[in-house]
Amino acid sequence: MPSASKEITVRTLLAEKEEEWNLQSVAGTAGLDSRFITTSDINRPGMALSGYTGVFLKERIQIVGSTELTYLATLEKKTASAAVKRVFELDPTCLIVAKGLDLPPVWLEQADLCSIPVLRTLMDTTPFIHRLSAYLDYRLAPEDHIHGDLVDVFGVGLLITGESGIGKSECALDLVDRGHRLVADDLVKVLRRGTGILMGYSAAKSPPLAHHIEIRGVGIVDVYSLYGVRAIRVQKRIEVEVRLVYWKKGMDYERVGLEERLSEVLGVKIPCVTIPVVPGKNLALVLGVVAKNYILKIFGYNPAKMFNDELMRVMSKSPRIDPFIIDDQE
Repeated sequence: MPSASKEITVRTLLAEKEEEWNLQSVAGTAGLDSRFITTSDINRPGMALSGYTGVFLKERIQIVGSTELTYLATLEKKTASAAVKRVFELDPTCLIVAKGLDLPPVWLEQADLCSIPVLRTLMDTTPFIHRLSAYLDYRLAPEDHIHGDLVDVFGVGLLITGESGIGKSECALDLVDRGHRLVADDLVKVLRRGTGILMGYSAAKSPPLAHHIEIRGVGIVDVYSLYGVRAIRVQKRIEVEVRLVYWKKGMDYERVGLEERLSEVLGVKIPCVTIPVVPGKNLALVLGVVAKNYILKIFGYNPAKMFNDELMRVMSKSPRIDPFIIDDQE
């Protein structure tokens, strides 16, 4: 099942990015464990400092740069102090000061008084905002785990699903043997990134445990050791679900390909192709065709539609015999 709304503490942010971003805590340390970050959106408190607080988004991390501090330096000391107190009274999650700038004492006093963490980074403001947003987008992304395999086939992320024992792992191994790349076997971790993008990862907690495939009758197969680094990927966008089902007489499955069927993961709809499985069927070959067909559709060419349009055109006219066929004596 999809995970509930995700959140991290300010201390988690500090611990994970302290070295990479030269991040340090300068005040409000009492709130490091009690303040939770719940959104990847960022805010600049300039309007609140100037007096307008009507749409202040306190759940967002507030970024303070040279613009805000330069503005406060133009005000009288009493007015500037009141502006800073106004921001802290709005109870923001935390504040981060860019460029390693020093804050006036009133900032530190209010941070300790309100238990609102204030962090500082040496990075410039704009690059830091981009890095912070990307990090939070990943850490707070909605998450789900799906029983299946994820393989990069001709650059298309195919999520292979189906009943246990139907042959998902064997199909993934066959694709790897043909030169394609494995992302995850058995359990795929899925994150919804940005707007409508599904990213798949191995659910293994440790990198050395990832990229192993369980083949019934053989055991655990280490794809990295057998096929090398070119046979694996750490992550891949999920673009098509391939659902393997046991073939049954009278079952409903697509014969022409005119109707695009969809499946939904974390609120994102992706094409879903159902493949009936029978003994001896070359599933790897079929999945390769699914990936190539998807690429053709991206470029605006739909083979099923073209075939149907041509068939309708032929049926609407009187049949004719090609003279070349009549005259051909070979």
